[in-house]
Amino acid sequence: MSIVRRNGEEKVLHKKMFGGDGEAEMHVILDGEAEMYGKGRVFNRVVLAPGAEVAWHVHHGDGECYYVLKGEGTYSDNGTVITMHPGDMSFVGDGEGHSMKNNGSEDLEMIALILYV
Repeated sequence: MSIVRRNGEEKVLHKKMFGGDGEAEMHVILDGEAEMYGKGRVFNRVVLAPGAEVAWHVHHGDGECYYVLKGEGTYSDNGTVITMHPGDMSFVGDGEGHSMKNNGSEDLEMIALILYV
C-alpha cells in the first residue's frame, strides 16, 4: 500500500469528544484500520480551540498517545493533572483514562495515535 495526501487533501472531521466542551477538529493522517494494517484506529492531527476539550475517557483494548505540536493544554493522566506544552508526549494504555483541555488563548494542536494492544 502506498499513500500520498497533499496538504489540504486530508479528511477533516468536527466532533464533540466524550461530551466535553466545544469540538475537536480532526485532520485524518491515516484513515482507520485498513490504512494502519489493523494495528490501530486513529492517527490524526487534532486542533482544539480555546476552551475546547477531549473529555475524560478510558481506553479498552487499545492505548493512546498525544504529542503536542502547538499551544498548551491541561492534561489529566488517570486523574493526575499537568500542563502540556509543545514537544510533550503522553501515553495511556489499556484500562487507563485521560483528557485534554485547551485552557490557553490560542489553538492547541496535537497528534493523536490510537494503537491496539
